[in-house]
Amino acid sequence: MNILLVMIPLSILFLIGAGLAFFWAVDHDQFDDLDTPRLLPLLDRPETAATPEATSAPSEDSEAPPP
Repeated sequence: MNILLVMIPLSILFLIGAGLAFFWAVDHDQFDDLDTPRLLPLLDRPETAATPEATSAPSEDSEAPPP
C-alpha cells in the first residue's frame, strides 16, 4: 500500500506533463496540416528536387577543377 503514495503523485505529474506537451504542440501549429504528410511518400518528385538550374551544365562563371 505504501507504493500508492509514490505512484499516485507520479501519475499526476505524468498527466500534467502530457497535457503541457499537447498544448505546446497545438500552440506551435503541429496539427495544422494533417493531410500533406501522409501524401508525401506517394509523390513522384519532392518539391525540393533538382531544378533546371541545378541540373544544367556548369556556367562559364564557375571555376572548373583542373584536369
